[in-house]
Amino acid sequence: MKQSEISTLSIAELQEKLVQFKKTYTELTASHTIKPLVNPSQIRAERRNIARIATEISKREVQ
Repeated sequence: MKQSEISTLSIAELQEKLVQFKKTYTELTASHTIKPLVNPSQIRAERRNIARIATEISKREVQ
């Protein structure tokens, strides 16, 4: 998810996306532990998406 897409979402939508990305990240890491993923860079991409969304939420809370 790109930063421009994240900035257009409301706080409620961001929190919903954050839960969704965290769930996907957990599933990816668990499946990677059992059997290596074909594309392990997906894990890093999900982790970075989580960080982008969490940063945007905290930025909006400060303002």
